[in-house]
Amino acid sequence: MQLARVIETSAAVAGTRSRTAKVAALAQTLREADGAEVGVVADYLAGRLPQRTVGVGWRGLRSLPEPAGQSTLTVSEVDAALSALSALAGVGSGVSRGAAVADLFGRATAAEQQWLVGLITGELRQGAGDGVLLKAVAEAAQVPESDVRRAVMLAGFAGPVAAAALGAGGGEAAVQALAAIRLEVGRPLRPMLAGSAAEVAEVVDGERPVAVETKVDGIRLQAHLLEGTVRLFTRTLEEVTDRMPEVVEAIAALPAERAVLDGEVIALAADGRPEPFQVTGARTASTADPAALRAGVPLTTFLFDLLHVDGRDLVDEPAHQRWAALEALAPALLVPRTLTADPGVAQEFFSAQVAAGHEGVVVKSPEVPYAAGRRGAGWVKVKPRHTLDLVVLAVEWGSGRRRGWLSNIHLGARDPQTGDLVMLGKTFKGMTDEMLAWQTQRFLELETHREGHVVHVRPEQVVEVAYDGVQRSPRYPGGVALRFARVLRYRDDKPVSEIDAVPTA
Repeated sequence: MQLARVIETSAAVAGTRSRTAKVAALAQTLREADGAEVGVVADYLAGRLPQRTVGVGWRGLRSLPEPAGQSTLTVSEVDAALSALSALAGVGSGVSRGAAVADLFGRATAAEQQWLVGLITGELRQGAGDGVLLKAVAEAAQVPESDVRRAVMLAGFAGPVAAAALGAGGGEAAVQALAAIRLEVGRPLRPMLAGSAAEVAEVVDGERPVAVETKVDGIRLQAHLLEGTVRLFTRTLEEVTDRMPEVVEAIAALPAERAVLDGEVIALAADGRPEPFQVTGARTASTADPAALRAGVPLTTFLFDLLHVDGRDLVDEPAHQRWAALEALAPALLVPRTLTADPGVAQEFFSAQVAAGHEGVVVKSPEVPYAAGRRGAGWVKVKPRHTLDLVVLAVEWGSGRRRGWLSNIHLGARDPQTGDLVMLGKTFKGMTDEMLAWQTQRFLELETHREGHVVHVRPEQVVEVAYDGVQRSPRYPGGVALRFARVLRYRDDKPVSEIDAVPTA
């Protein structure tokens, strides 16, 4: 398949708000791909590299050769070139990498160059989210969508699943091919996700017992133990084994030959309180040697689920059975948890965890299986909600489903020393279609000038945002950034003179 065909589909998907049209376009392209390419095509349409990374970032892509005048690149050629690029290492690899980039991009047209830059840097915005792509795979292979979702849960990514289903020819053969995809120790699977609630009382009803767990504000980690070898993966399925030697030791010491565990790791201060998130987060970004890592802030491991142990797959078993098996395997690494049906007891536990510096709690049903990659009522997180009244400084044009609307807003707070407006970050979360339409008209009325896709506005519109916490950040003038900011409402009742000051981290 020509790369241009994939880019054509990508543009068509990004250019429509119709979910049905997106699915139809994706499914048609997947059907056109041959068996050797369909997995790569699916990954590309998801905006993902099968290689995950190829050792090239924005710096290596700033100076590109003149684009080709005619499109000749195939998906297979691009995949082979990126695989070769990712394999470059050692002395002289920098020069070789530059030559490989020049060779690949010299064969690409201007449109292909632009698209490949987005793919490699992870900045490709084409409106093909998980739900749309998995439905398209199911439609292309003529199999139930539930079969595709379960296979992706276990395989981690859509590409291998599309290859299995369409490579089998679709229909009943594809159903059997998908059923053959099983949990594999050493291969990360998608993590189960939690829904959200504002209050503990919303999810603890006084009748059904639930587990109320500490929500640790660390790094979600999936640990695979295979005959003494440990591999660690983040929630995005990136491998970070070499960055967490103390976690590797803790998992390797467990009395099992094979295990897949789910948990969280966090840096704790000497008094047992959590360090700021960026202290923990720095460990996943580090490539230092193990000795240097040990000299830094150590990580503490908390486990809350067990998905496999010594030949026994547990993903389909109820949570209470998984917890019992986990307690038998790793009693010293369990996350704090209480089982109760009493809202008062749950609220006390929640308050104690927040007072201890943790994010809040996760309320879990003892009866649910492990639904990897899905949010639902089986797990519900409850965190204290912080709010600020801020002012909009600028706004960015949206892409994909939000194309044609002003979407991502730049948030400003008052500097308590000077009174100046200081940017704290951006958000496009929490916006309904009605809000997007309103704010597009509103901010165009306030426009002062543009820089590319950014529309700068007069700082007159106050917005109330909720956020989970504050962290230090050199990226913004105020020195801090809001974590998981989302819009609650626009406030026409409040003047800019009364917005909040820059919060402290």
